[in-house]
Amino acid sequence: MIYLLQNSREYDYDVRAIALTFFERTKIKEISERQWSETMMEILPDSSDLFLHITYSDKHIDGEVRSGDGKSTKSSVDCDYLDHEHHRNDVSRFLYRLFSKFTGRILPWGMLTGIRPTKIMMNWMEEEKDPDTLEKRFVDTYLTDIQKASLCRRVAEREREILADYPYEKEYSLYVGIPFCPTTCLYCSFTSFPVSRFRDRMGAYLEALYKEMAYVADAYREKPLTSIYVGGGTPTALDERSLHSLMDKIHQLFPVESVREFTVEAGRPDSITEEKFRILREAGVGRVSINPQTMHQETLDLIGRNHTVEQTREAFALARRTGFDVINMDIITGLPGEDINHIRSTLREIFDMKPDNLTVHSLAIKRAANLNIEMEKYHSLVKGTTNEMLRLVDQVCMDMGMEPYYMYRQKNIPGNFENIGYSVPGKEGLYNILIMEEKQDIIACGAGASTKYVFPAENRIERTENVKNIDHYIQRIEEMIQRKAFGDKIWQ
Repeated sequence: MIYLLQNSREYDYDVRAIALTFFERTKIKEISERQWSETMMEILPDSSDLFLHITYSDKHIDGEVRSGDGKSTKSSVDCDYLDHEHHRNDVSRFLYRLFSKFTGRILPWGMLTGIRPTKIMMNWMEEEKDPDTLEKRFVDTYLTDIQKASLCRRVAEREREILADYPYEKEYSLYVGIPFCPTTCLYCSFTSFPVSRFRDRMGAYLEALYKEMAYVADAYREKPLTSIYVGGGTPTALDERSLHSLMDKIHQLFPVESVREFTVEAGRPDSITEEKFRILREAGVGRVSINPQTMHQETLDLIGRNHTVEQTREAFALARRTGFDVINMDIITGLPGEDINHIRSTLREIFDMKPDNLTVHSLAIKRAANLNIEMEKYHSLVKGTTNEMLRLVDQVCMDMGMEPYYMYRQKNIPGNFENIGYSVPGKEGLYNILIMEEKQDIIACGAGASTKYVFPAENRIERTENVKNIDHYIQRIEEMIQRKAFGDKIWQ
């Protein structure tokens, strides 16, 4: 527990966010001056609780972090903290240095807590072209290490090239969610339901989904469609007949022939058949994702992925034989029981397969995931991602001829690390860039799907969420459509 005393909530969000980058998954309880005195008198010498005291006075901030065993760090800074526009970074640097001094830790991403750091770099590129100057500014502003600044610049440059001179803001992309999976993975918090228990709802779910898709197709018939992304869950968890029906419906409703990218996640190798790949190819799907997460069987068994390493190899080879020339693979660093040697051998096997994209996720411990719910059982195995793992990934990807092309960060990642996508030049996942950089409307259909309306001129985004529960989605499909009707009025 972190007991927090502050005489103003002026920077409450920043105080909490930066505290949690150092003390992940720790509860923060705000207390009064009286409670502070009482609590400090009651603590035991070996208490693991922390006490954080932030005091704002005339253009000055004082901070103290104290642990239950008596260790204490104090710091202060002079700044006009009421001027948020010009001094928010000064306050955040002060908070970061206070915690860094107390813990003795230096975080690779410094004080940054936002999920889209490349947006910062892309904005700076409008006024500064020199790479070294950009990276130094990033390091000085956010106290990151130089490798993260360089990575961020490389991603921003690639995104800028891909998005150059194309009016994405005048178009939209479509997301179609299929919330079924062969099994639920230990770390998963997405809207996903095991096929064995929900097979009898698939037909009704698709009928409801088709109604929502039909509304979107009509509402956006005058707006060009950039990309289609069918995700989940695992779309290939659908049986062959249902998958064929879904592809037919997409073709009936949307101008598939003119889209720049059509992706379907085939993430679980145990959901793939040759016939399903044939259905996707005939439907014009150009990009598929086959996601091993790891190439270690003992880890696959532990995290509940009921497939083998060999099935991953077979699925990848089948995708190539079927004619897919853009194949993505996902891996997760920091899985329970894995260290850098596991990552090295997984990368070695992926190097041999030569995918066109590699998406690397740092393990996030989400509140709704079984890994978090049963953390007591797995705590000794969860070491999390390390910066050495991500540096290794970066080096291997460069050896494979890949460059980073999109990046984002999540809450609940131990170490505050990133998720990053690499690609062979010319085979980047366009949808990934568009949704992460928020360049256009993403209209999302299906249970748990989140629609995003982008207003570039106003620097504003509106979101519309669908319910996650499958039965509720089916029963309330007209309400889901009406939510989008409201969103459509906003867009107009």
